[in-house]
Amino acid sequence: MSKSSGAPLDKLTLAEVCEELRISRSTFYDWRAKGRAPRCIKLPNGDLRIRRIDLDNWLDDLEDAA
Repeated sequence: MSKSSGAPLDKLTLAEVCEELRISRSTFYDWRAKGRAPRCIKLPNGDLRIRRIDLDNWLDDLEDAA
């Protein structure tokens, strides 16, 4: 479902991802430094966005490895 403002619902903020995964921001950055985090988009202002599909695929891969 799309918002009337045209906000991209397929891209999540770092705060949204951390809340969904129930992890701290520092844990996410640790995973990212170790190459274990989902793919990220780095915006020109330095903020990160994670595509919903990339997060879902990353979670699927973790489930397969469990």
